[in-house]
Amino acid sequence: MSHILNRAELDAALPYSRSLRLLDRAEIIDATHARGVKGLTINELFFQGHFPDHPIMPGVLQVEAMKQLCELLARPKLDPGSEKDVYLQLQEKIKFRKPNLPGDRILVEAEEVSAEADRITYATKVSSKGGVTCEAKLTLAVRPLSAPAALPALWNEFDKDETTAADVSGIAKMVPHRFPFLLIDNLARIEGDRVFATKNLSVNEPFFAKAESYAVLPDSIMSEIMAQSGCASVLSRPENQGKIGYFMSIERAESFAPVYPGDQLVCDISLPTGRGRFGKGSGRITVDGKVVFEITMMFAIVDA
Repeated sequence: MSHILNRAELDAALPYSRSLRLLDRAEIIDATHARGVKGLTINELFFQGHFPDHPIMPGVLQVEAMKQLCELLARPKLDPGSEKDVYLQLQEKIKFRKPNLPGDRILVEAEEVSAEADRITYATKVSSKGGVTCEAKLTLAVRPLSAPAALPALWNEFDKDETTAADVSGIAKMVPHRFPFLLIDNLARIEGDRVFATKNLSVNEPFFAKAESYAVLPDSIMSEIMAQSGCASVLSRPENQGKIGYFMSIERAESFAPVYPGDQLVCDISLPTGRGRFGKGSGRITVDGKVVFEITMMFAIVDA
């Protein structure tokens, strides 16, 4: 028999910061199926920065909404004692089909397709009145609740200095993202089709996922950081001046380790020049030289 989770049950199962709660209500249909709803209003914080003149729900927040719904199904199996971190280990075959706008209501659906002792894979989708807006294959896994063991390494070749290709003011001239959804601080270097960008993580930012006693960056947000890094690089090219970049799909993204407030993310992404308006990029994020995330994605460059 299906069960509608009340607010207290949702808060207990999904201890996310208020600005990252992406399910208003959820229904557990059975042990392998769930659905949830989210009403979109212009008062959502993310609409203020994505994009200010044409607000659109970020595609990665659709992914995060699907992940949160999957977590409602996965946690009783993977972490029945709520003693571990249930995280988004693998993102595959994600297609962003239509935009979700202020005033829309979205339905999020998840179905278990395979399960192992330490991870479960789901087929997921998001729909609005106009049809399916996003589809994805998501794998959730568990890892210990950990914490940083040392201060971060400081002042490397990617920290801002006189050789930095673009600081945040320069980036804002290339991309339409703004606070609180401008997620890169510097373009450290641009080397042909390859860009190195940085993101410094602060505990004061609104998107750290868990309760204050365990703050880690959501894996879905790392996809957006990589997309913005690549977008800024492509839009800096003379032939793309005045255009805008759209995130079209994620072929595959994998998370290898949690990242915490105080970490510096170094994004290394290659985006070969395409013949048309569509392009494909791949890259990785490192923290103190350790690979924490990898992604292959598609994007489109269109007239603003």
